[in-house]
Amino acid sequence: MASILITGGAGFIGTNTAVHFAERGWDVSILDNLSRRGTERNLSWLQQKCPEVRFHKADIRDGEALADIVGSCRPDMVLHLAAQVAVTTSYLNPREDFEINAAGSFNVMEAVRLRAPEAFVLYASTNKVYGGMETVPVQRQEHGYAFVNLPHGVPEDQPLDFHSPYGCSKGVADQYTIDYARIYDLKTCSFRQSCIYGIRQFGIEDQGWVAWFSIAALLGKPITLYGDGWQTRDVLNVQDLARAYEAAWTHRDQVSGQAFNIGGGPTNTLCLRDLLAFLEEELSISITPAFGATRPGDQPVFICDIRKAQQQLNWTPEIRVDAGVRDLIRWVRENRELFDALPG
Repeated sequence: MASILITGGAGFIGTNTAVHFAERGWDVSILDNLSRRGTERNLSWLQQKCPEVRFHKADIRDGEALADIVGSCRPDMVLHLAAQVAVTTSYLNPREDFEINAAGSFNVMEAVRLRAPEAFVLYASTNKVYGGMETVPVQRQEHGYAFVNLPHGVPEDQPLDFHSPYGCSKGVADQYTIDYARIYDLKTCSFRQSCIYGIRQFGIEDQGWVAWFSIAALLGKPITLYGDGWQTRDVLNVQDLARAYEAAWTHRDQVSGQAFNIGGGPTNTLCLRDLLAFLEEELSISITPAFGATRPGDQPVFICDIRKAQQQLNWTPEIRVDAGVRDLIRWVRENRELFDALPG
C-alpha cells in the first residue's frame, strides 16, 4: 500500500484529494494548521467520510515540526498544497505571503531531503508564474478574451515573469521544487495550476471565483466584477485535478524535475460574465453585479496548454464546466448552513 502526506490537507483541494487517494487504498495523512476559512468543517467532514485518514496539526513555517512529521510518516508521496492563496492578500501582507509560500515550501523540500528522500514530491504551483504576459496579443470575442496566436493555450516554455508578491513567492517554490530534482536527485514535479473549482470550496471574493459567484448567487450576496467582466480562464474540476495528481505518481520517474500546466484547457473555458449568465439561468434569478477597477496583474485571459500533461501523464479533463458548476450548486444548496455559520 502506497502512502501519501498532503500538506494543506484540510483545504478544499486537500480534502477532495485525500478522499480520492483513500478510496483507492492509499495510506493517507494530512497536515494543516486550520487557519483557513472552512478548514475545520472540511476536516470534520473528512474524518467522518474517511476515518482512517490521519491528521497532523502543524504549520509549514515550523520547519522542525514539519520534519518530524515527514520523518514519522515516511510517505511515498508528498503532495504540497499548503499555501497563502490570494493575490490580494499578498499585497496587504507580503512578508506573511513569503513566509508561507516560499519559506514554508523550502521547509517541505528540506524535510523530504533530510527525512524521506525516497518520497515523490508534487508541488501545487500556479499559472501566475507566467505573469501578466503583456507582450502576448489577445482579442475580445463574443464570450470573453482569447489569445491571438496561442490556439492551444499557454505552454510550459512560456517565459516565467513573476508578478505580485504571490507570484514571486509561488514562483520561488516552483523553481526550488524543480531544482531539488536536479541538485539532490529527489523525485519532484511542479503543477502550474489554473482555476480549480468544485465541492467543499468555501470561495470568497478574493479567491475561488467560480465557487464565490455560485455561493453569492444562491445566498443573495452582492457580486462585484473587477474590470470589464470579460476576463477568461480555463477552469478545472477538483475531481479531475485529483486524477492528475495520481497520474503524476504513476509516471513519477518520467516526470521528475519537470513542470506541467494543469487546467481545463481550451475546451473548458469560462469568462466572468458567462458564469453569471449561467447562474441566472440555472437558479432562475437576476444578477446585477457592481463593477470595480481592474485588479493589478489580472490577465484578460489565461488558458493552459495541457498537451504535455495529456501526452506524458496520459491524463485529460473529463468533467465539463456546466456539469461541474451544477454539482457545485447542488453542494451549496445542500449545505447552506455551512455558509450561514461562516464569517464574511
